[in-house]
Amino acid sequence: MRKFLVLLDDSRECLNAMRFAAMRAAKSEGAVVILSVIPTEEIQHGFGVADVMRAEARERIEAHFEVFAKWMRSRPKIEPELVIREGDAAEALLAQITEDGEIGVVVLGLSADKSSANPVLTRLMRDPSALPCAITLVPGDLSKDRLEAIT
Repeated sequence: MRKFLVLLDDSRECLNAMRFAAMRAAKSEGAVVILSVIPTEEIQHGFGVADVMRAEARERIEAHFEVFAKWMRSRPKIEPELVIREGDAAEALLAQITEDGEIGVVVLGLSADKSSANPVLTRLMRDPSALPCAITLVPGDLSKDRLEAIT
């Protein structure tokens, strides 16, 4: 089985990446793994605060995931898998690819805003030949109709 790995974040372009991954997975009898990363700097350490902050971040991520998962279950009939990691998003993504040998495609959404950089993509492109899978870049401003036509 081929898995499509998508990074869940708060960006607008994340929506198109999710849609693309789910539609491609449904058409190729694959699966979708949704990775969300809690940045280390968001977790304050000391006096049990870190555990509370970590739990709150997980709850927020799971609620966000459920929005996408509900759509994936009903429309393209895909049951997504959620993976939550802590640390740097690019490093977490690379670790997930290394640990899950079934990941065949990383799907990243691209912002239409030319002034915003994608740190994950920047990190992956430093040495693309070291990546053991394909990368698909999905423009965040593609319409649903165009996205369906492409997939």
